[in-house]
Amino acid sequence: MYRLLGEIITVLILISVVLAAIALAVSRLSVNRNVWLAGFFAGVLDFFYLPLKFFFFRLSDTKVLDKWMVSLKNIANENKFAKTKNRMIIAPHCMRFLECPASSARTGIQCISCGKCVFAKLKEDAARFGYRLYIVTGSSFVKHVIKEENYDGALLIACDYELNKVMMGLKGKNIVTYGIPMSNDGCFNTGVEYWKVLQALEMFSDKSNH
Repeated sequence: MYRLLGEIITVLILISVVLAAIALAVSRLSVNRNVWLAGFFAGVLDFFYLPLKFFFFRLSDTKVLDKWMVSLKNIANENKFAKTKNRMIIAPHCMRFLECPASSARTGIQCISCGKCVFAKLKEDAARFGYRLYIVTGSSFVKHVIKEENYDGALLIACDYELNKVMMGLKGKNIVTYGIPMSNDGCFNTGVEYWKVLQALEMFSDKSNH
């Protein structure tokens, strides 16, 4: 009996390793091209995230894993995001002006559109495309944001690690996510290639109108 149990466990481990390896390969391909079964393989990587993260920590860079996973999830979520009706943008406070005059609340920084950083433009474009903008000081603020309204879509701007983390968290809240990675990491003076933000806003606006 113990021998049979051992054989079953061995087979399950082998299947898990092969499945995770295939999912990693697909996620790597997703960075440069469209892939099939993106949602399925994204779920596989979510399930094996902690052991995979340890593996990448020892042999590569965990940022690479998060980048691949975000890319895969974007492909998986693109069509579903286009069908959402009540959308928000969640962006990190580290992109704001160092001497930002805005105050902070439970739902993040309350932008006053002073024009000293990208958020004045982002706030304007968010409203133009029907989104509510939230500037958060950490992923823990997201739990307050989602209580504001019955959102079903979230356009995220952050580093790949935070994008992946929030995407996993909101998946269980029935909120469809789409991530735009920042151009550089850090605690201040970070940024995003704004054309990518506009591209996403326009893409989902066009898809929603068809």
